[in-house]
Amino acid sequence: MFKIQTLNKIDPEGLKIFPLDKYEIASEFTSPDAIIVRSQAMHDMQFSSSLLSIARAGAGVNNIPIEKCTEKGIVVFNTPGANAHGVKEIVIAGMLLASRDIAGSIEWAKTLKGKGSEVPGLVEKGKTNFGGTEIRGKTLAVIGLGAIGVLVANAAQALGMNVLGYDPYISVTHAWKLSRNVKKAEGLESLLANADFVTLQIPQMPETKGFINKDKLKMMKNGVKIMNFARGGLVNNQDLIEAIESGKVGKYVTDFPEDELIGVKNIIAIPHLGASTEESETNCAIMAVNQTIEYLENGNIVNSVNFPAAEMERNGGTRIVVANMNIPKMVSQISALLAQEGLNISNMLNRNKDEIAYNIIDIDGSVPETIKGMISSIAGVIMIRILPPK
Repeated sequence: MFKIQTLNKIDPEGLKIFPLDKYEIASEFTSPDAIIVRSQAMHDMQFSSSLLSIARAGAGVNNIPIEKCTEKGIVVFNTPGANAHGVKEIVIAGMLLASRDIAGSIEWAKTLKGKGSEVPGLVEKGKTNFGGTEIRGKTLAVIGLGAIGVLVANAAQALGMNVLGYDPYISVTHAWKLSRNVKKAEGLESLLANADFVTLQIPQMPETKGFINKDKLKMMKNGVKIMNFARGGLVNNQDLIEAIESGKVGKYVTDFPEDELIGVKNIIAIPHLGASTEESETNCAIMAVNQTIEYLENGNIVNSVNFPAAEMERNGGTRIVVANMNIPKMVSQISALLAQEGLNISNMLNRNKDEIAYNIIDIDGSVPETIKGMISSIAGVIMIRILPPK
């Protein structure tokens, strides 16, 4: 029986996928086999030796200590694309909020309460204070063309915007989905110099922290409007505030309120609603659960941020999965040890990602439990599991 710990409220449509005859689900397990989490910070958590995987029901994983997990052989999953439509829609809404002072006008309209028959006249007179511009015909720079960035770019293009995309690492899959009318920017400087709107759709990593800073702001048009529905740390708040005060940035719309941003004129802080739709939460939970089941039962890895993607159909026999440092002669050592024990390999898959290699090995028949200790003794092996025949 696998023990699944939930660290946040996970959509029940996802959790009900776990077969009850194989899985126990609770929020208080001390030695879980897997964890499903949304936003709870895990950096100070102590992980038990039983923990095999962590699935983040969402795309960002900055709340999870990735390096520590990798060292312990814990596979970390995320759910890219599951909440993409929800985030796409709020980015479009953010552009509209930045173009038209909708938020300010709503607050002003509330002050007319109690003025009776005067309201229509006051509305006609006061609305001139809230004029704006249309997004049609304006240029949008989309930085990051992953699942969300592609949807944003295509939607903006369909709304009549000129769209420039920038992503040196765009995948073939996402490139196929991108509208042919979205133009590829050759570099960041030309991209930012031509944009009326800039939207960030990149992950937060050490190399992207403070991505929008004083230097990049200097490259932009005066009055540029910036949307950040990706991660708060991508923008240097102090540099941004100075650019707002000088008029360099016309509006900043962010889904990540911080104390210094709240109440600043021309900064619209939304309380992290990007993926907070019923559909997004359900889709993320379903994807996280399915990835967890596939890994626990079959050793297959889909959408991991720290381990290589690796999938192989089961042949009915015993399956051995091994994670090791990506160094020479590891596969040959493992294969030789299995041959020495008289075990026949019917199928094998080896994949690597950065410093980690992952092996799926199908064996005809059963495998003695002693094999686990023997393979573990090979220098460079991080983790080994033996999965019984199906």
